[in-house]
Amino acid sequence: MALRGVWQLQKLIVSYSDWGGSSRGIRAFMESHLPAFKESNPHLEVVTELIRGQHPHLKGFYKNKNERVICVKNMTPEDVLHHATRLRNALGRKVLKLKTRHVTKHPSVQGTWTTAMRI
Repeated sequence: MALRGVWQLQKLIVSYSDWGGSSRGIRAFMESHLPAFKESNPHLEVVTELIRGQHPHLKGFYKNKNERVICVKNMTPEDVLHHATRLRNALGRKVLKLKTRHVTKHPSVQGTWTTAMRI
């Protein structure tokens, strides 16, 4: 995703095995979808990495020094493209768990309003 007009994903590493069965989908993705993905994202550095004996994965490096890894074993080329697009669209921030369901800048002193309240 673009933050203030700047894409946050800097580098995408596509790791695969040339003989492993779980890498079949990512190898097909590299033949069919990866050239178009590179062409449509010129700001993004896409690197392919051969790793034998391991499951394939996508690794994204963001401008805020965070990285995300997604395992894509036994996925179809379309699913791999979907996950690569999701990595590109993400901001790279860490996921924070919310403490309450009610999020506001100015919390009420009286508490959260519900329909179950009676006068």
